[in-house]
Amino acid sequence: MSIEVKDVMGRVAIAVLEDASFADIVAAMKRYAVGAVTVVDADRRPVGVVSEDDLLLKEIDPVRHSVSMFESRRRRHEHDKAAAVTAGQLMTSPAITVTPGTCVRDAARLMHDKRIKQLPVIDPVTGRIIGTLHQRDVLRVFTRPTAELEADVRAVLRDPEAFSIEIDQGVVKVSGRVQWRSQAIAVAEAVRAVEGVVDVICEVASDKDDLLIVPPLL
Repeated sequence: MSIEVKDVMGRVAIAVLEDASFADIVAAMKRYAVGAVTVVDADRRPVGVVSEDDLLLKEIDPVRHSVSMFESRRRRHEHDKAAAVTAGQLMTSPAITVTPGTCVRDAARLMHDKRIKQLPVIDPVTGRIIGTLHQRDVLRVFTRPTAELEADVRAVLRDPEAFSIEIDQGVVKVSGRVQWRSQAIAVAEAVRAVEGVVDVICEVASDKDDLLIVPPLL
């Protein structure tokens, strides 16, 4: 059973309006101890995100009005952000969002691919922000109760009664016997895919090896 964003998300929507000042953004980050805030429109729909990196440009680019015609597009963009004073000017858009029904694994993959530490969670019907998913929320899947984790592990096994399951701090040891070696490998892969499993020790024995590679005749 996959864990969804709604099971681990923070219920506080950390956001500022487009006209929020530089000081307002810094204050929001400090208050909630986050490295980014979502920028929303008047109807609370995410339109972008302002991160600490965006704010740091104000400090590292003091000559904000000296723009050279030979500068790259990226450098000019950084100049513009360094001169910005509102969330709408500072933000990176569009905002990357998830819904409560998004699989946590998919959200984690999105964070990794886009190199972001948090995601605004939106209502799938209205598009309005209803919460925030942080990296630390995603990691909560590895603190699941052992009984709950074992139930999900057994649920992915075709014949759960044929296997012995032991769990220690998220590491699952599965023992038993199957007919084919490929089946033993499939058991390990299925258990490893369960959210919250740190590692798998597979001690499933097989009667026959259907993965034996026979060398070609000379």
